[in-house]
Amino acid sequence: MNTNRNNSHKAIAIGTFDTGDSRTAVETPTTLPRTHSNGDEKLAGSPPDQGAAKKRRRQILAAAAALIVALAAGVYYFRFVAPYESTDNAFIEGNVIPMASQVPGRVAELLVKDNQAVKQGDVILKIDPRDYEASLAQARADLAAASSRVDQAKAQVNASEAKVAQAQAAVVAAAAENQRAADDLKRYESVDSSAVSRSAFDAAQSQARAASANLEAARSQAKAAEADVALSAAGVETASAAVQQAEAKLRQAELNLSYTQVTAPEDGRVTRRVVEQGAYIQPGQSLMAIVPRHYWVIANFKEIQLTHMRVGQPVEVVVDAYPDRAFKGHVESIQNGAGARFSLFPPENATGNYIKVVQRVPVKIVLDNDDPDAELALGPGMSVDPRVRVK
Repeated sequence: MNTNRNNSHKAIAIGTFDTGDSRTAVETPTTLPRTHSNGDEKLAGSPPDQGAAKKRRRQILAAAAALIVALAAGVYYFRFVAPYESTDNAFIEGNVIPMASQVPGRVAELLVKDNQAVKQGDVILKIDPRDYEASLAQARADLAAASSRVDQAKAQVNASEAKVAQAQAAVVAAAAENQRAADDLKRYESVDSSAVSRSAFDAAQSQARAASANLEAARSQAKAAEADVALSAAGVETASAAVQQAEAKLRQAELNLSYTQVTAPEDGRVTRRVVEQGAYIQPGQSLMAIVPRHYWVIANFKEIQLTHMRVGQPVEVVVDAYPDRAFKGHVESIQNGAGARFSLFPPENATGNYIKVVQRVPVKIVLDNDDPDAELALGPGMSVDPRVRVK
């Protein structure tokens, strides 16, 4: 029997049987599962297939990973997306102060450059002041002359009052003389005509009439003197009004001279400068603009985003020019009406075919820090992305 065949296909069980004289060996074959020598077939009762187990483990791991990613996405959405409303239709706004001269003249000095930072009260431009200095000197001379006329009018009042006193004294003297002449005439009239000559009687009558006329003349002169006092007092009022007018002209001349120095009304930066040194400018002519460093954001949210938006809610603002910086702010106000309704040509929805379009509503967002960083070139019109926490 071939040994290799016996080893590969069957096992031999050897037993002994008692036959009396001798023992006989009997071969009893026991059949076993066949296996290839290269290991492709395995014995019965071996472990489960390793490839299927690995595949199942990979499926379980993939499902667990997908579940973790879904949970993480859900947590991220409900924590960082759902509580916020954002828009990219938003821009920085700020005050732009146009600068102009209040008096005409030639620019003698230009003291600022484009985009230069200035402080409130800084002189940014000087106009040739010589004409205005001459006007100021003339106004001062006019005021001095008006003041002199007031003094002259007051002196005239004093003289008129003295004349009144003199005229009143003359009235008293004339009245006394008139009384004496009247008494003399009565005495002449009371005596017998033969005792007094006709000439003496006529002289007494003439003196009485003259004294009466002198009294009336003195009274008239007194009234004229009193009227002259009133006229002199009116002259004082006129001269005083002239003084006030001269003072007003002096103040105007001083203002005009001060206007030759154009100063910055607020802290900010010079922008849009169009004037040059030596140019002749007119009042109201645009010279440049000052942009104060006080900004806010106008964000045009969709009307469906305003459901939970309220005044005072915190806002995070990212400027497109500086994406690595985030500025804090809050909602200050929400416009009562869509932006299209306040445009130059508002839509007329009552005519033609109507197509519903989601409207935009301007929301004003104020930065918590008016001047976040003086080195940043922030300014009106720059694009931003605000994110309002509404929940």
